[in-house]
Amino acid sequence: MRVITGAARGKRLKTAEGREVRPTPERVKEALFSIIQFRIEGRRVLDLFAGSGQLGIEALSRGAREAVFVDSSKQSALLVTENLQNCGFERAAKVKCMDYASFLANEDEPFDIAFLDPPYRTGILQEALPLAAAHMARGGVIICENPSGEAMPPSAGDFILRRSYRYGKIILTLYEHKDVLER
Repeated sequence: MRVITGAARGKRLKTAEGREVRPTPERVKEALFSIIQFRIEGRRVLDLFAGSGQLGIEALSRGAREAVFVDSSKQSALLVTENLQNCGFERAAKVKCMDYASFLANEDEPFDIAFLDPPYRTGILQEALPLAAAHMARGGVIICENPSGEAMPPSAGDFILRRSYRYGKIILTLYEHKDVLER
């Protein structure tokens, strides 16, 4: 796995081993960043369920102002920290080793972009989506990675499902603030 483009282009990222680990495939990551390419620069990003941190790191490489990485696994938090150091982004990042709900309950500053990629078919995504939506800036965007066949709600707080993109068995679901959609 590598950073696709930007300041850290080509840098290799380490991933955890094991059956519970499911890094976003490169073609899906490329598609995701094509969808939001003009919304990244100068933005504050949340990489919830960060894993290796590849989505937040890609956003930083493309000019995001700050990224916050949240994962309940100590191994993942250490891996994200190592990958950030390898790419030179540790100053623009915060790594939180904690449960998503605890993090969101204590976070005050809004995010412009949120990536939600929790373990599949556990119900966690449907629980985390409205909590994350409550911490988003008005013009923000939430991108969820979910398996095909898993139902996603039509809205989460003030965020409305705008579009879903299918890549084999993976679906990227894009939510935008209702005010953005009404323009």
